[in-house]
Formats: sequence, structure tokens, C-alpha cells
Amino acid sequence: MHIDQGWISVATVVASPNTDLRPDEADISLLVIHNISLPPGQFGGCHVAELFTNTLDPTSHPYFTEIADLKVSAHLLIDRQGAVTQFVPFHRRAWHAGVSHFDGRSACNDYSIGIELEGTDTEPYADQQYACLGQVTQCLMAEYPALTAKRIRGHSDIAPSRKTDPGPAFDWQRFTGLLVN
Repeated sequence: MHIDQGWISVATVVASPNTDLRPDEADISLLVIHNISLPPGQFGGCHVAELFTNTLDPTSHPYFTEIADLKVSAHLLIDRQGAVTQFVPFHRRAWHAGVSHFDGRSACNDYSIGIELEGTDTEPYADQQYACLGQVTQCLMAEYPALTAKRIRGHSDIAPSRKTDPGPAFDWQRFTGLLVN
């Protein structure tokens, strides 16, 4: 696994238009873990990719009428089988964190990489997701030296009044144990 010009070699690329330039391409120093399932609590399918590419059909599920106009993205999605989809190259800003703060800084999208895990706050994540997330994180840490184990947070940590993901079902100890060599 390696990164070439902002793209990770193990990913299927589905380019999102919901991206722009970072204020400083060299300032990648935070990894944010999220979860997503569309419709909520349902796994599989193409709805996350549709949301991140602004092609979600609001008539295909009642919940989609609430979110179809959102302009959001993440760098990566790791599905329940451990397959990786990349929507935004790492040197560009993805729109995943929203109003956020970490370590005295606001606007976390400016300096973070966002990884979505297909899941919910309350349902255990799959073994394949942890294995893949560990490998991807090690690759990212090797490529971006300012990204350390101490600079990995959940969305709930950087936007606590708005977000709860990756939720109590995410096993932080298991995940960080994968980062120790």
C-alpha cells in the first residue's frame, strides 16, 4: 500500500466535486474517524458515493429528502468488507468535519484527513474494517509525519455539540493497538 500524488493505491477512486484547495497542502496533521450508513442503519449499496458526488436521488428513500442538497465529502470510505473508496486526494480539502476545533485550532477540514467507516454509533464495526483502517492509517502516518497517533480523533471529539460518530461501538483500543509495531 502506498500513496502517489494524494491517492492511496488500494482504493477505488470515485471523485467528489465537494473539495477545494487546502490553505497549506503541507499541513496535514489530523485524522478524523467518522461513520456513515445510507439509509441510516443500512449497509451496502451506492448511496454514500451518491451523496459525496451530489447524485443522491431524494425520491429513493424518505431520509434522502433531508440530505440530498448537502455538499459533503470525505477522503476515504471503508465499507463493511474492508474495501476502500477514495473521493478526494489527500492534498486537497474534503468537506467532512464542518464546524470543528482541535488542539486550539478551528476549521479542521483545513488540516485533516477524513475517513468514513460504513457503520453506526451502536453497531460493532467489522473485523475487516479495523484491519483496513489500521493499514491505511499506518500508510498515512508514514506519508504525513505530522499525523501521529495522538492526532487521531473521532468526529465527536472535534465537534462534540453536533456529532456522535464514530460512536461507542468503535473500539479505540483495538484500533490504536493496530498502530503499534
